Amino acid sequence: MIEILIQAAQIFLVVALAPLVTGWVRLVKARLQGRIGASPFQPYRDLYRLLQQEAVVAHSASQLFRAAPYVTFSAVWLAAVLIPTFTTDLVLAPAADLIALVALLGVARFWTALAGMDVGTAFGGLGASREMLIASLAEPAMLMVTFSLSLLSGSTAPSQIIAFVLSGSVGIEVSMGLALAALVMVAVAENGRIPIDNPSTHLELTMVHEAMVLEYSGRHLALMEAAGMVRLTLFLALIGGLFAPWGIAQAGAGVTAMAVGLGAFLAKSFALASALAVFETGIAKMRVFRYADFLGGALLLGLLATIFLYVSEAV
Repeated sequence: MIEILIQAAQIFLVVALAPLVTGWVRLVKARLQGRIGASPFQPYRDLYRLLQQEAVVAHSASQLFRAAPYVTFSAVWLAAVLIPTFTTDLVLAPAADLIALVALLGVARFWTALAGMDVGTAFGGLGASREMLIASLAEPAMLMVTFSLSLLSGSTAPSQIIAFVLSGSVGIEVSMGLALAALVMVAVAENGRIPIDNPSTHLELTMVHEAMVLEYSGRHLALMEAAGMVRLTLFLALIGGLFAPWGIAQAGAGVTAMAVGLGAFLAKSFALASALAVFETGIAKMRVFRYADFLGGALLLGLLATIFLYVSEAV
């Protein structure tokens, strides 16, 4: 019963915290650019306003277009629930797997791309093609990071990897640094952040994710926006949990340890969100033709991490 309550708390936490993390990134970017910026709670107001509006659907849209927001949000939400945030003592921990995480994110991307092409607009097809280009390199890079961590810890389960790192069995590993760099690059691409995409612009020549959701409105748009916010929180929790798991409560820990784990999770999430804002402020968006170079670098780093770890283990 305790594990069920903890799992329910995590299910609520990832959804409740996601808009605040997105609002914090926007606020830090605004301050770095010399603007006052909106309140970090503004995304909550935006989602509430969209939920109150009627969803206007194009006449050429099929049932797939109407179902895509619900499938996308559910897939991303389920993927976020599988990542331990403040404790590893979760009901879904035995079923959690990084390969399943990649699959769930792929399902969300697939449905979003289909919805972008379903209405038949030029922008939707443009965004969908660019999204598939990004996915063709981001997913293999993510899998290589998974293989590196599994070779090191002997498992692809996030809870087992976290327990292995916390046990002190990991020293200074070059492969871990390479895997971390690859995962950060994949996270930037998966969330459509600069330099891959600019979430705050609607320029048709640079849009990727925004181009696929241009035809959505009302509650459908709210679900798409919420899915993007949860995805960002998911990757922040994944990076902080796998590579800096200190503070996460282990199975059987008491309430005090879980409270410490919650505080550590919040601190790491907002610290990484601030670092993302600083990175985006200091770099320009790259051309579409450079996406392959950026994500190819992530794939290469993930591959090198796996090779170095395999060779070191063999020696």
